[in-house]
Amino acid sequence: MKKLFLSLVMIAFAVGLSGSYSTPKVKIEDLKLASFIEKTIFSSERVEKEFKVKSGQKLTIDLQTGGEIRIESWEKEMVKVTAIFGGRDAEDIDLEFDESPLGILITTDYYGRNNNRSSNIRFEIMVPKKFDVDFETMGGDIRINGVEGELEGTTMGGELELNNLKGYVSMTTMGGAITLSDSEVEGKVKTMGGSVTLENIVGDVDASSMGGKVTQKNVKGKKGTIGKELHMSTMGGAITVDDAPNGAYLKTMGGSIEVKSAGIFVEAETMGGGIDIDAIDGWIKAKTMGGDVRVTMVGDPKKGERDVTLTSMGGDIELAVPDGLDMEIDIEIAFTKKYEGDVEIYSDYKIEKEISKEWEYDHGSKRKYLTGTGKVGSGKNKIKIRTINGNVYINKSK
Repeated sequence: MKKLFLSLVMIAFAVGLSGSYSTPKVKIEDLKLASFIEKTIFSSERVEKEFKVKSGQKLTIDLQTGGEIRIESWEKEMVKVTAIFGGRDAEDIDLEFDESPLGILITTDYYGRNNNRSSNIRFEIMVPKKFDVDFETMGGDIRINGVEGELEGTTMGGELELNNLKGYVSMTTMGGAITLSDSEVEGKVKTMGGSVTLENIVGDVDASSMGGKVTQKNVKGKKGTIGKELHMSTMGGAITVDDAPNGAYLKTMGGSIEVKSAGIFVEAETMGGGIDIDAIDGWIKAKTMGGDVRVTMVGDPKKGERDVTLTSMGGDIELAVPDGLDMEIDIEIAFTKKYEGDVEIYSDYKIEKEISKEWEYDHGSKRKYLTGTGKVGSGKNKIKIRTINGNVYINKSK
């Protein structure tokens, strides 16, 4: 491997010599002394390097100092790196470029001990359109546009903005929003604290957040493939899904869940918030610890699995089903003394209702139960609904 270091010696050799050479590491502050020789290339604020490469090679970035990374593609068989430095301790940064048959490695670190160091670094990098990327930075925003390949990396704190990508993606930020758009990719994205937005995606991408809203819009499986189910989760935020034709697993520890359209199934759970499923052509299991649940089933009622389990620990539940659905209905509404006489089952179908006579104390507060049962057709599909202090509505889809 041939190591290329930025140094006074390099500049001297560039002026007077040619061929292979080896130079010692230098601090960015050393470049200040040489800036009068090659000011446009070497200075304390800006460093530029170019490397001849081949499509399909790899760019690896390891920034122990932290730093922002911006990567764009172009038609050239070349990697161009522009590094822009600032901050209190910029002069203490050790910047290295290594090139090998596998590609290009860029690393930064501080000379000596790096406790309480502070700097601002931004890398602006051009790569061939087909080029793998693997990055790790101790903190900084990441922007990648127009690249095809295996794209992986982690930032310890910063936003991920990913556009016009193709291939495989696996990226994580320890704190920041993620946007993935206009791409044909497989893989996963994860943030430990921030929103996640997937928009105009062809491919299967799992998205998760430890604390933020997760939104999916116009995400489809690759042409000619069945595709897989959608996985979206957040530890604290809303989940919004535009379309999940192959089904969806959705979970939030605190926020609403909204699905515009889904096929095969939806399994949704929130620890606090409403659940709205505008159109599900398949089976549904939804649970909230506090909020209303509203579900509309669509499609041919004679095809596929269409069991329904809806649970709320405190809220109304509304279910609309297509006419002709064979179902066995099982409803239970628990109500406390305060809500006695205020809960009801409303249905377009015949329901046998019954209210328990005695108050029960099994759950801490006094409760009675309003139950409802019914059967339509063969009773093939099981409809199970549970709520506390809320109403239940079962109607025919319009």
